[in-house]
Amino acid sequence: MATRSTAPTGSSATWRNWCGLETAHGLRAVTPAGVDDVVAEVRRAAGRGETVKVAGTGHSFTGIARPEHTLLLPGGLTGITSVDREAMTVTALAGTPLKVLNAELERLGLSLHNMGDIAEQTLAGATSTGTHGTGGRAAGLAAQVVGLELVTGTGELVRACADENPDVLDHARVGLGALGVLVSLTFAVEPLFLLRAEEQPLSWDEGLATFDELVAGHDHVDMYWFPHTDRLLTKRNTRMGTDLSQADPLPRWRHRLDDDFLSNSVFGLQTAALNRFPRAIPRANLLASRLLGARTYTDVAHKVFTTERRVVFREMEYAVPREAGLTALAEARQLLEASGLNVSFPVEIRVAPADDVPLSTAYGRDSLYLAFHVHRATDHVRYFALMEAVMKDHGGRPHWGKLHTRDAEELAGLYPHFDKFLALRDRLDPGRVFTNHYLRRVLGS
Repeated sequence: MATRSTAPTGSSATWRNWCGLETAHGLRAVTPAGVDDVVAEVRRAAGRGETVKVAGTGHSFTGIARPEHTLLLPGGLTGITSVDREAMTVTALAGTPLKVLNAELERLGLSLHNMGDIAEQTLAGATSTGTHGTGGRAAGLAAQVVGLELVTGTGELVRACADENPDVLDHARVGLGALGVLVSLTFAVEPLFLLRAEEQPLSWDEGLATFDELVAGHDHVDMYWFPHTDRLLTKRNTRMGTDLSQADPLPRWRHRLDDDFLSNSVFGLQTAALNRFPRAIPRANLLASRLLGARTYTDVAHKVFTTERRVVFREMEYAVPREAGLTALAEARQLLEASGLNVSFPVEIRVAPADDVPLSTAYGRDSLYLAFHVHRATDHVRYFALMEAVMKDHGGRPHWGKLHTRDAEELAGLYPHFDKFLALRDRLDPGRVFTNHYLRRVLGS
């Protein structure tokens, strides 16, 4: 198949990530139409001593996908390629956006078990960076991957599953883009199911006192704390079976008012304005938290899990051991309140069961995630540094696709199989065709 390029060979393309913190210029941009094209581009780069990166929607806040020479765009590698209803697996090309996979699975009467709250990312990008949801049997998207195909740094197509190259499967599920170009992923799926969503504001004391009870009593729990207030918003999702006639989704007008107008349009204007008047942030947060009301609805899983995010922000997220999570949250609040900083975005609190993916932030331990956000025009450095200090004190692991300052030496102490990952990288990409500045920092040369 012929290669389709976003710009003529030799021309200069520019790449920028979603939040605008990472930019690259002078790139050779190519849209492969199939595996053969990916192989050709990798071999071309290797022969020239250059690098190749695949960049999807750019939703990583770090430079993990930042290209240096050749930029592969995933638009030619999309769609479901096979469905195995006996094994309950679905295989899709790695450039497929998660929202497209969700819609296709719904049409097939199938669903992923769990997912994060943003569905814009490609499957390769979402799994490779450790995208996760909250609760369930498998919070991380990568923990639901049972097979994959990738092109190595020598241009070899490798297939991996439980019976073939299992070490590649284990590590490449969260591979950071360092082991090869993912071209297909096979997910364990289940029959399409409903979730009942219950959203309710609580006080800080009530939320923390009942947190363990909430997590134990519902399948998926998410909380948001509004800085400079004693207010939390809780979101509790409970599985309601596969009888789709029992769905009771939000009325269209309520969805447009709450999720489109208030959570995107109004929130975006408010946080942008507060950048100019930061002293008004505590009062604005208190007002916003008091305006929140309870709501309950039931819909197919992906429509409950995911939310459209049009307000551009910057984010840092850490996974700390579950038993230390609420202590870390309380310490983070105390430090923020003593700092004099004013933060307009809520802090998100989620949980995850332990998994067996070597570079997953939940590897080998039940985890609590704390995510810190600021508006894209806000200087995040001091706030994130304060919060990161607390997370480090509790053995926190940073989300690979979100802002942090950790390097390979520090990270090696957080992951028991870090050395095995590096050894596999040496085997699959000995010439470092897939490296970039970020990977040199977090994995070493």
